[in-house]
Amino acid sequence: MSDMKRIFAAVLAVGTVFSAASCSKKKNDTSSDSSPESVVSTGKKESSSHTVTESGSMDIVWLSDFDLNPEEGAKSTALSIFEDVYGGSITFVPVSPEEKFTKLDQMIQAGEEVDMFPYDMSVFPEGVIKDRFQPLDSYFKDMGVDDGMWEDMSPVIDMFAYKGKHYVVPFSVSEPQILTYSRKLMKDSGIDDPYTLYKDGKWDWNVFHNMINTFALKESSLHHFGISGFYGRAMLASSGTSVVSLEGDSFKNNIADPKIARAEVIMQDIQSRWLYNKSLKGSFQTDYSTLFYASSDSTLATSNRIFSEADLMIVPFPRCPETDKYHVACDYDARMLVKNSSKGRAVATYLKCERIAASDEKFTAKAKEQALKTMTEEQYNALQEYKNIAKSQPVFDFGYGMGETMLKDGDCNFDTRGAMDNISTAFLEGSSPVGSWEELRDRMSPIIDEEIKKYN
Repeated sequence: MSDMKRIFAAVLAVGTVFSAASCSKKKNDTSSDSSPESVVSTGKKESSSHTVTESGSMDIVWLSDFDLNPEEGAKSTALSIFEDVYGGSITFVPVSPEEKFTKLDQMIQAGEEVDMFPYDMSVFPEGVIKDRFQPLDSYFKDMGVDDGMWEDMSPVIDMFAYKGKHYVVPFSVSEPQILTYSRKLMKDSGIDDPYTLYKDGKWDWNVFHNMINTFALKESSLHHFGISGFYGRAMLASSGTSVVSLEGDSFKNNIADPKIARAEVIMQDIQSRWLYNKSLKGSFQTDYSTLFYASSDSTLATSNRIFSEADLMIVPFPRCPETDKYHVACDYDARMLVKNSSKGRAVATYLKCERIAASDEKFTAKAKEQALKTMTEEQYNALQEYKNIAKSQPVFDFGYGMGETMLKDGDCNFDTRGAMDNISTAFLEGSSPVGSWEELRDRMSPIIDEEIKKYN
């Protein structure tokens, strides 16, 4: 059997056939080549052996608090492609979430082999300043960037550019922060359907705030709440302005922006009138006491299962009336190339496999089929629209990635918590020692300025 026939057979083993042509999809691409030779591109002439690359060259050491190759459960599409088509492997070095940065620093300093590290919003830009990672620009060809495979992700990739380099190259956008609501509850309360308002371009802060007020004032034996769940970060993001932005090579403190102030005032008003339900039950409230549940889409399956009679639907957070786009707080799926790793090409190839799994129509069709087991097709289609970069603007705030002074996990109080945490949650908790947004802004702004100085 020829080498390319072996590669073609390996792709079939993944579960479907894909081609580089279908993944790249340049706007001006008229090629219909779907031959086995177009399935993979390693950037060099293939050898006549079964292994696509030299032995060991695609072996990656992955330091993380989660395994990409779990012993139980189905292997991911990306990993299957990486192993079966490129001859790659991933060695998992487990570490707790609390110790992962300490362990990474120790391994780098000791010269131990470590190649790839998970991305989350706390990683960047602090990890670059602390010399933990290296840019991926030199490996764009291996990633398929030059072939147009990442074209629709370009705005997000450029959003993370730092001093002309790309350390974070997301292969997909995931878990957008959304609002789940009951159409039945809306109708019974005489309130317009938010999704209809969204489609008509009328879903903004004013409408959202009015809905909550209307629901709260409605006579009922139950105390009515306007919203529950993880609310603050997404509300801030919907302003379209990040607390810390990168302009050129310098970071900027935007805490005084009027749109941020308006978002904070809405949060404070909702909390001060006891309209924020602090209960975080992981799903939409089944007692019809709360109008909206704020969370990522990961809770939608549970809400649908336990409350099917509510006719649930989802919308993005409303837009600021001064903006014309919906700005969405979300997660970015990416992997970091560790400093001093000699496996840059292998990590880039694995990222290419992740991008194929996230973008190729045959694989996304399978993902949709799986998703429709836990959500309606209308919910699924709406969710894809909220993740569509052409229709919704993903937001990244550099402030979350500037260390524990800015973002500190755990059970902290106002004085020990990170500045970004206080900005997004202090008013909602109702226990803040400051009584107004102006006071909170003036307390947090010098802290932000001090941290920015370290980076600028």
